[in-house]
Amino acid sequence: MPLSHAKIHPSISEASAQIKLWQTVDDTIVFTNGCFDIIHAGHVSYLEEAKALGDRLIVGLNTDASVSRIKGQTRPIISEQHRAQVLAALACVDMVVLFGDDTPIELIKAIKPQYLVKGGDYQKNEMIGGDIVLEHSGKVQILSFTEGISTTEIIKKIQRSV
Repeated sequence: MPLSHAKIHPSISEASAQIKLWQTVDDTIVFTNGCFDIIHAGHVSYLEEAKALGDRLIVGLNTDASVSRIKGQTRPIISEQHRAQVLAALACVDMVVLFGDDTPIELIKAIKPQYLVKGGDYQKNEMIGGDIVLEHSGKVQILSFTEGISTTEIIKKIQRSV
């Protein structure tokens, strides 16, 4: 079994003991979430920037069912197990937690991260859970966005080439 599998948790209840341990030693927890379907250089840059804000980066990953509800029946392209494995293999990612809801609100409530971050294609007022993080003296931050690269554009390019 690859070492990255130890970073993958199927639910917040599975992950909570490790998160509590990090919090007891005052590690700064950064949280982000997404579908991460067809992980690309824009995702990697964004996750590396997120990790630079704290000690531990936790990524909430939408399950396949959740991605289908949000993005449509043709998505995800890559299964949740494979998306989780790729994310967990990145040095900047400390934990991947799968969630089946359409939003990560329950994860954010449970984790209470010091930082809630999203990529530059979001606005602070659109960030679900931002109010919860701010109530706990945390920070809500928009990170850089890599222009010209997105999963949607990659899919369109592939479709044009066939």
